Parts: sequence; C-alpha cells; structure tokens
Amino acid sequence: MENWGTGRRSAILYGLTGLGMLVALYMALGFAPTELTMGNVQRIFYWHVPSAWNGFLAFFVTLIGGIGYLRTGQRRWDVLALSSVEVGLTFSIITAITGSIWAKPTWNVWWVWEPRLTSVTIMLIIYAAYLLLRRMIDDPVRRANFAAVYGIAGFASVPITFMAIRWWRTIHPIIFQSQGFNLTGTMLIVFFACLIAFTLLYCTLLVLRMRLEFASDRVAELKARMERQ
Repeated sequence: MENWGTGRRSAILYGLTGLGMLVALYMALGFAPTELTMGNVQRIFYWHVPSAWNGFLAFFVTLIGGIGYLRTGQRRWDVLALSSVEVGLTFSIITAITGSIWAKPTWNVWWVWEPRLTSVTIMLIIYAAYLLLRRMIDDPVRRANFAAVYGIAGFASVPITFMAIRWWRTIHPIIFQSQGFNLTGTMLIVFFACLIAFTLLYCTLLVLRMRLEFASDRVAELKARMERQ
C-alpha cells in the first residue's frame, strides 16, 4: 500500500479532475444563462447541488467500507470508510455554506430551521461524531469495528436528508419536478458538467486521503520497529 495514489492511473485522475473543475468553473460563471427570477445568484446552484450529491456519495462509500471491514477485517476498508467520511464532511459543509449564501437573497435569511436544513445539520453532527469517537478509542481493531458499525448505522441520516423535502412541507426547492426548480436545456448541460467535475474531485480527494492514511500506517510501523530494536 506504500504507493497508493501514485502511478499513471492516479495521474490521469488528477489531470481529469483539474480540467473538469476548470471547465465547470467556466460553464457555471460564463456559459450558463442567467436565471430570470433569481438572477446571477442562481449560479451557486452549480456548486451547491454537486457538493450535496458528493456528500451523500461519500457517506454511502463509508457504508460500503464499514460492511467490507466487518466481512474481511482488512485495514483498507477501514481506511476507505474513514477517508470518505472526512471528504464527505467537507462537501457537506460546502453544501451548507453555499446553500446559506443562496438563501439570503432568495429567502431573505441565511438559515431557516426547515426539514432539509435541520436534517442536514443532524447528518453533519452524526459524521463529525464519527471522527471524534474514533479518536477516543486507542485499540485499532476495536476502533475499526466500532467505526464500521457506526458508519453503517449513521447512513440512515442520508436518505432521510435526501427525502426531507419530499416527505415534509418545506421552502427548499425540488429540481426536476413541475412544482420545484426546473432547468433549461443549457442549464442541464452545465449542471451535469459540474456534477461530473465534482465527482472527479471527490475521487481525487478520497485517493489522496487514503494515500495519507496508508503513509501514516507505514510511519507508525517504522516507529514501532525502531522502538523494539
């Protein structure tokens, strides 16, 4: 695992991510048409929704990592779950920040305790607690087992957050529905370009975070070996 995140395939991923983000930046700020009702503030949508999607994706990967660890006991699954939580929290915080920026001119408030925003807050607390509780357990096997179970159980907050605007009355818009926020053909092109770019960014950050964790394991092994000598 020493060379995790290096090599030709990783270099291609990093290059595609950089190119994708540049394209997404141009398309969101220059290519996308100005929305008639909200004006230019609507452009933040092209960062807000892809960030939310990748936060959900990251926590789903944590679920998969937890299942994989409980089935195999292999460290790589624990590393995957941990790394994905950290990246997912980053995307989810970006989602909350961009949503607040969008809400101010749209709703005239930075934050409203409506169902979607409340469920997002709970989800953030659950996964922040995941990281905190990991630090409180010294034994690596016990820590990994606990984190795997917690990561699996914690995923219940993700579908609740996603479905909140469909289950309860809320002022949060729903895209791709007649009663919600619809996109024109050009807006759809920009949206999916940004979604792909942000997903590539998630993959890149995940690979780099896992690489860092494996490097940390290697350093700990070398330190333990030197102490035994």
